[in-house]
Amino acid sequence: MKTLTGAEIVIECLKEQEVDTVFGYPGGTILNIYDALYKHQNEITHILTSHEQGAAHAADGYARATGKVGVCFATSGPGATNLVTGIATAYMDSIPIVAITCNVGVSLLGKDSFQEIDIAGITMPITKHNFIVKDVKDLAETIRKAFVIAKKDRPGPVLIDIPKDVTANKAEYKKEAIKPVEPSKDICEDDIQTALKIITKAKKPYIFVGGGAVLSGASEELYTFAKKVDAPVTDSLMGKGAFPGTDPLYTGMLGMHGTKTANYGVSECDLLIVIGARFSDRVTGNARKFAKNAKILQFDIDAAEMNKNVLITDGVVGDIKTVLGILNERMEQQNHAEWVEKIMDYKKRYPLSYHPDVLTGPYVVEEIYRQTKGDAVIVTEVGQHQMWAAQFYKFTKPRTLLTSGGLGTMGYGLGASIGAKTGLPDRTVVNIAGDGCFRMNMNEIATAVRHNIPIIQVVINNHVLGMVRQWQDLFYGKRYSATVLNDAVDFVKLAEAMGAEGIRATTQEEFKEAFEKALTLNRPVVIDCQVDSDDKVWPMVAPGAPINEAFDEKDLEKQK
Repeated sequence: MKTLTGAEIVIECLKEQEVDTVFGYPGGTILNIYDALYKHQNEITHILTSHEQGAAHAADGYARATGKVGVCFATSGPGATNLVTGIATAYMDSIPIVAITCNVGVSLLGKDSFQEIDIAGITMPITKHNFIVKDVKDLAETIRKAFVIAKKDRPGPVLIDIPKDVTANKAEYKKEAIKPVEPSKDICEDDIQTALKIITKAKKPYIFVGGGAVLSGASEELYTFAKKVDAPVTDSLMGKGAFPGTDPLYTGMLGMHGTKTANYGVSECDLLIVIGARFSDRVTGNARKFAKNAKILQFDIDAAEMNKNVLITDGVVGDIKTVLGILNERMEQQNHAEWVEKIMDYKKRYPLSYHPDVLTGPYVVEEIYRQTKGDAVIVTEVGQHQMWAAQFYKFTKPRTLLTSGGLGTMGYGLGASIGAKTGLPDRTVVNIAGDGCFRMNMNEIATAVRHNIPIIQVVINNHVLGMVRQWQDLFYGKRYSATVLNDAVDFVKLAEAMGAEGIRATTQEEFKEAFEKALTLNRPVVIDCQVDSDDKVWPMVAPGAPINEAFDEKDLEKQK
C-alpha cells in the first residue's frame, strides 16, 4: 500500500490496464497528471496532437486497429469540448476509448470559473458512462470501472472528469491485477433452436455482416458459418474485413452505395441473417421495403437493436463469436447451389467499374491495393473517397478499414491513422481523404512529423465537396451551393512546410510512382491526387428509395 497523489494514481491505474500510449494536449487543470506522466515516459508514450479532436480520433484509431482501449487526455473548458466530436464518433461505432479530462477545483465547480465546463453533462448522450471524481479515494476504483465499461458487452467511450485538487490530493493506492473482460456465454437456448429451424428451412438465405462481427473477433466463426449455410455474404461499411472480400461468396457492400448484386440479392432472398449490424438508414434505404420478401434473423449483443429500425422475425441476443460458435456446432451442412449460382451471375452482370484512362478515386484505391498486396491498414475520411475505398479495396481481415460510419465525421482519418500506426508500427497505414476532409484537421500532419509516425496521406483532390456535389448534381438541379473549393491551397507545399514529404500526382503513372516512393521513405508523406470534380460514386440509391432501385451512370444515360 502506497500513498500517492491523484495524478500518480491515474498513471499507476493506466499501467495496471497495460496502456502503452496516450494521446492528448496539456493545459492548466491537467498539469498535475502531465507532471506525473513525465516521470513515467519510458513506460507510457504520450503523443502530443495539434488539437484535442485529433487526440480523440487517434485514441479511436488506436482502439479500432489494435482491439485495445484507446486513451486520450484533455484539459478543462475548450480542451474538453474539443474532444466531443471524437467521443461521439467512437460512440456511434461502438469503439472502446477512455477520455480523461480535468476540471477546476471542487470548490470552484458550478461558479463559471475560468475554463470550467460541465463536460460530464455535455457528453452524457455520447458515452456509455461518465464519471466526475470529487474524492481522491474513489479515483482508482473509478478508472478500473471505466475500462471495464468501455470493453464490456457492446463497447463504447467512457469519460472520467477529475477536478484539479483531486489530482493533487493524496490517497492510499494498492496495485490490482486486472482480470480480462470476457463476453457472456449466456445465450437463450430457445432462441438458438428457433434460429436453427429458420436457417434450415430457408431456400434463398443471404448473410449481412456488420461491425459487431469485427468487434467480437468472430471472423473465423463467421467464415465457417457462411460456408455451412451456403449463402452469399454482404457487409456494411463497419463490417468490412470480417468476411474476406476475396471469397467467391462475397458480393460487396449493401445499401446506398452498395453493389447491385448485394442490393438485388437481399431484396430477393427469403431469409436475411443479420450478424452484428444495426440497420442504418444508409443500408436499408426505404426501411418498409427493405428485404420485404424475407424473414429476418438478427444476431446482436445489444437487445436494444432488435426491432429498432427494421422489424425482425426472430433474434439471438449475445456475443457474436459465441452465438456463431454454438450454431456452427449444431447446424448441418446446407446446400443452396441454385440460389448461390443466381447471385454469382449477378456478380458477373453488375461489376463495379470506373473510367479507365484517367486518374480517379477508384484507380487510386486499386493501385494502393496492388502495391500493399491487400495487407495495409486503410483509414478514410468521409465522402466519395470513403465509398471508393470500401468498394475497391478487398479487405480480407478485420480491423483493416478504420472509418467513421455512424457519425460520418469529416476530419476523422488523419488522427485515426496516427493512432493506428502508433498501435501497429510494423503495418503500412494509409489515410485516404478528400480535399475537404483533409482541410478539416490537416494540422495533424505536424503531429505525425513531430513523433516520426510514417503514415501515408493520400488526398483525392477534386477541388469540391465531392459527395455533397454529387447530391447537388443528381437531386438539386446542379445548384453547387458552397461546395466548390477551387482556391490557391497547395497541399504539396503545405506538407513540406510541416516537415513531411509532399508529392503531386495528375496521372495514373504519376500516382503509381508516388505511392511506390511513399512506401520506401519511412516518413510522413502527403500525395495530392488531382481528379475530376464530377466523378461520382456508383451505384447509388436515391434517398428514401428501396435498395433494389440502385442505379449507375449507364442507367442514367438510358433515361436520356
